[in-house]
Amino acid sequence: MAQPPVFVLSVPETPDDPEGSQEPSPYDESEVHDSFYQLIQEQSRWAAEEGLELQQREPGPGALGALGDDHQALLGPEGVPVHSMATLRILASMPSRTIGRSRGAILSQLYNRTVRLRRRAARRPQLRDVGRSARPSLRLYDLELDPLVLEEEEKRVLLVKELQGLTVAQRDHVLRGMPLSLAEKRCLREESRTPRGKRRARQGGRGLPSCCSQLQDSCVLALHNLGLVLLSGLQALKPWRYALKRIGGQFGSSVLSYFLFLKTLLAFNALLLLPLLAFIVGVQAAFPPAPPASVPAFTGLELLTGGGRFAHTVLYYGYYSNATLSQPCASPPDGGQCPPEAGGLPYNMPLAYLFTVGVAFFITCITLVYSMSRSFGESYRVGSTSGVHAISVFCSWDYKVTQKWASRLQHDNIRTQLKELLAVWQLRRGPRSMCWRLRRVAVLGLVWLLCLGITLGCTVAVYSFSELMIKSPGSTEREGALLALPLVVCLLNLGAPYLYRGLAALERHDSPVLEVYVAICRNLILKMVTLGILCYHWLGRRVGTLRDQCWENFVGQELYRLMVMDFLFTLLDTLFGELVWRLISERTLKRRGKPEFDIAGNVLELIYGQTLTWLGVLFSPLLPAMQIIKLLLLFYVKKTSLMANCQAPRRPWKASHMSTVFISLLCFPSFLGAAIFLCYAVWQVKPSSICGPFRTLDTMYEAGKVWVRHLERAGPRVSWLPWIHRYLLENTFPIYLVSALLLAVIYLNIQVVKGQRKVICLLKEQISNEGEDKIFLINKLQSVYERKERSRPLPDPGTSLPSLYPGRPGRSS
Repeated sequence: MAQPPVFVLSVPETPDDPEGSQEPSPYDESEVHDSFYQLIQEQSRWAAEEGLELQQREPGPGALGALGDDHQALLGPEGVPVHSMATLRILASMPSRTIGRSRGAILSQLYNRTVRLRRRAARRPQLRDVGRSARPSLRLYDLELDPLVLEEEEKRVLLVKELQGLTVAQRDHVLRGMPLSLAEKRCLREESRTPRGKRRARQGGRGLPSCCSQLQDSCVLALHNLGLVLLSGLQALKPWRYALKRIGGQFGSSVLSYFLFLKTLLAFNALLLLPLLAFIVGVQAAFPPAPPASVPAFTGLELLTGGGRFAHTVLYYGYYSNATLSQPCASPPDGGQCPPEAGGLPYNMPLAYLFTVGVAFFITCITLVYSMSRSFGESYRVGSTSGVHAISVFCSWDYKVTQKWASRLQHDNIRTQLKELLAVWQLRRGPRSMCWRLRRVAVLGLVWLLCLGITLGCTVAVYSFSELMIKSPGSTEREGALLALPLVVCLLNLGAPYLYRGLAALERHDSPVLEVYVAICRNLILKMVTLGILCYHWLGRRVGTLRDQCWENFVGQELYRLMVMDFLFTLLDTLFGELVWRLISERTLKRRGKPEFDIAGNVLELIYGQTLTWLGVLFSPLLPAMQIIKLLLLFYVKKTSLMANCQAPRRPWKASHMSTVFISLLCFPSFLGAAIFLCYAVWQVKPSSICGPFRTLDTMYEAGKVWVRHLERAGPRVSWLPWIHRYLLENTFPIYLVSALLLAVIYLNIQVVKGQRKVICLLKEQISNEGEDKIFLINKLQSVYERKERSRPLPDPGTSLPSLYPGRPGRSS
């Protein structure tokens, strides 16, 4: 009986590890950073030695054609060329992908190649897939002599040795970064332990943990849990966190910018209120002055007018004393200051009032400048936005989200972001004709002239009515008549924006961002001019007519009335402008569309209210507290109306710079104008002689001079303070010098930013050139590989293809 032929399963070695090759040591990275020419030569040699894969092929009539087609460049989807394996190996070994690798990266690559070899060995054909007569003899195939297994074990031993040379922390860090399963990482950690560490681990496993170790583990776990609770608490303390996410997801970043700006104003007012409460209101409430002979009863009308009972409280300037607060003191008959008694509290109320208001304004200024610079840094980064669409599509989802409502909210947010990004592409249109441009300029000029005419008419109306209020006798005695001027101002501020919006429909701006900016500019001009007329009315006209009265209280009450009326008109605008219009459009006009949220008008209302607060801080220290209450109520009212009565913008747009614009408008026209108004009141206007902490002085600033004269008489220990006041504050030269230095620093910073922009542009150009060089190199490598493949001789059709198994005859085509 003839014995069947014996076949031996011969597996060719992988070209990735040729004979004689040795992996570079992780301690010597210089061997890894080889020249690019040597990499090309090495990859070319590997490509030449590459053999056939161990897989069965049934040659058909189109076999030769398929072999011939393999020499052509392969085309993927959409005509993109698919590079060969040799080219891909060269690309993976390019210097840009190998330079700067750390020891952990080399170890990880070393073990990854081991895992790859193991997977290739696992892809060998199983014995059950081969015919019984063609099964190889296991007696002649020693598994222990398999070169793949031996090489795998050698690499594993080398990896374990390298891990043993590291510290425990470094070893854990390297293992944590390897893309391996937890079981493989545990095996590597156990094998890389030193004998001492293994002995310690066995002893720890046999014996029970000591009481100290249990206490230590409990303390560490408790501290860890406490830290997690504190972090979650800090996240929960952020005001309106979920509400802001919901608004941003449903209505986009443009509407969200209004609520973020409202939140910023809330923080500014809280920062302004804290020093006022601590050093002015709280101290005066602890040491109240002597009550007047007759105090009016509370009637309820004070909530609108701010007068009556409120005039004799800490709400206004006239309540505060002009002496040290040891005990109440009436105004002396000679007109001098009340002398502080021996042993009394050394707290000079006029000086505290002036310095606290000045320091509060200075802190607000620093915070505003910092917020504006930070917003500029976040909004106007120099960089390319070509890949932002791909980032939004593939990298925006947070896989830690598990709750259904959170995933729906994130889905809406990503969808709105994509709409805003795609809206930029829709705005790109072709060139316009000259006639269209001329007609466009004519329409814009006409609309701007009409808007400026409306602003001028409102200004004349406010000025005329204020003059009428001054000339009318008894206008300050009747509390109801005091509401006339605030009522007229609020009516004009409410009606003019609707006229602006109607004229803006004629402009038909292509960009919704430009439309919002134009609306903000027009409303800002109206409100700032109106406030300028009111400031002139208060300090230029009312001071002369109220010589025998406390004009500071009158100005504070006027600002209180303006703030209250502005809040009431904002509520009416929300009710009739959004709710009633939605009901009319849905039931009467049979329209499905809801009104859009007016970003420009609502933002200007916030800036207008904040300007009133800054104008009234000197005359009503508790005005920031009222502004905080107003902002809190506005947030919930606007949020409810937005969710129920408004829809997302029909033309979505990304408000990337809106927060920066809002902060800038809040800083320059609003805060700067309020600071000029208060500086004029402190330095130029004579205070009232019957009320307030500065009743006996010519100007409010003179309180500082009086304090300096007291310091001069105090002794030589504080003589440096009068010197600083005399030569640094009263002298104008240091002020001019500081201003010049500030302008020089600003100019230098602008030049540095310009230089950085130029350097960034040059670096971007260099990166672009490097990319073109890589594309050129890839094309050259691909052409070299194709020529090498074409130069190989094609197999003779009369010859048989190589056998899949040694000893088995090939099949003829």
